[in-house]
Amino acid sequence: MTITCERVVSPLPPEDLDALIEATSAGILDGGGFGWLQPPGHQALARYFEGLLLVPERSFYVVRENGVICGAGQLVRPPASYEAHAATANLTGFFVAPYARGRGLGRALLEAMLKGAKAIGCKVVNCDIRETHVAAIGLFRSFEFEHWGTHPYYARIGGQTVRGLFLSKLLANENEAARWQSSIAMPDTSSAASDTMPNTAPPAHGLTLYPAIDLKDGACVRLRRGEMEDATHYSDDPGAQAKLFAEAGCRHLHVVDLNGAFAGRSTNIPAIESIVKATNLPVQLGGGIRDMAAIERWLEAGVSRVILGSVAVKDPELVRQAARAFPGRIVAGIDARQGRVATEGWAEVSELEANDLALRMEDAGVAAVIFTEITRDGMLAGLDLEQTADMARRLSIPVIASGGVGSLEHLKALRDVARDVPGISGAIVGRALYDGRISLKDALDVLGSC
Repeated sequence: MTITCERVVSPLPPEDLDALIEATSAGILDGGGFGWLQPPGHQALARYFEGLLLVPERSFYVVRENGVICGAGQLVRPPASYEAHAATANLTGFFVAPYARGRGLGRALLEAMLKGAKAIGCKVVNCDIRETHVAAIGLFRSFEFEHWGTHPYYARIGGQTVRGLFLSKLLANENEAARWQSSIAMPDTSSAASDTMPNTAPPAHGLTLYPAIDLKDGACVRLRRGEMEDATHYSDDPGAQAKLFAEAGCRHLHVVDLNGAFAGRSTNIPAIESIVKATNLPVQLGGGIRDMAAIERWLEAGVSRVILGSVAVKDPELVRQAARAFPGRIVAGIDARQGRVATEGWAEVSELEANDLALRMEDAGVAAVIFTEITRDGMLAGLDLEQTADMARRLSIPVIASGGVGSLEHLKALRDVARDVPGISGAIVGRALYDGRISLKDALDVLGSC
């Protein structure tokens, strides 16, 4: 028996792709994987694996037994703009087909991937595993991965909630490891309060602030309750606005083509392109993106993630195809009026419950969900924390809160809820930043202290 591992850098020949799909399907049937509970079919898996090669941040590895592919794994590096995480990588999509287990393939694959991570300068490799995958956990622990946390609502399998384990391995040599461990940033305990008050807060994980740039007729605006006729004009230069957010310390941008949402196609194209060119920040874009050509066009143009909203209701198969073709780069935008999903730029309200759609989108493989309660959007009255938390508890993918932030107290309230509901990953803030009701520095400080 001969075991070999390799990094895939070009499309696999048909016989290799068929073997990979067969192994993946068997792995999914054995316990789920890649977000699927049942194999999605040959064509969908082929698009998925072919799409991996289009994502520069992903390194794709396969393991062979006697020349036949029997398993695979991915190393995911942060975007270049994530300077603080430049030395880290996430290990995901790791599996060996059940018919090839127990013969050392998993160990060989993991060794090759860790060697590859070192070769590209990674000092830390992270991974997360369902608690039910006992053999995989044992493999990673045998490579000295450390268990540092548990996600209580990691996945929903067969109607049951399954916990997930977070593991990390320090790849640095002994001297480097000593320097890393000795330089770990510790909280400031110099104040009198810290000497007398016990720290009972849960471990920090931080929330991401997404400043919103909503585009109407080429300008930056904010709507009230999603009504195009009730728009406040803020800037004629979207690129300059993006640059201001970047200079203030923001690490992400949230952009919506409002005209496009109503028209069903991208409309504010020059404005969007100016935002992408103005900074190196990751941009997530929504509004009127309703076919694969539009998705590909914007990802190739430099957009980091595409938000699919109306199409999530009307063409869920497109969402599934896009999520497989562009792993980690498709987000579902779920907008609701009192729990019912709204579409077509919020002009139509369906009978579909927001939580039901969220679960369908998770099953389709999206990277995250943005949840907006429309009745609060632009009204500065606060987020719908109850609905947001309820959705986050049901999902194993991140939920980004949106709609209604009007004060720093609203962000503090979200932070407090997120401490108990780790599935909440960030917040979109618009009008309150433009009106000066919240300073960017204060917002970043509050969300970063979660």
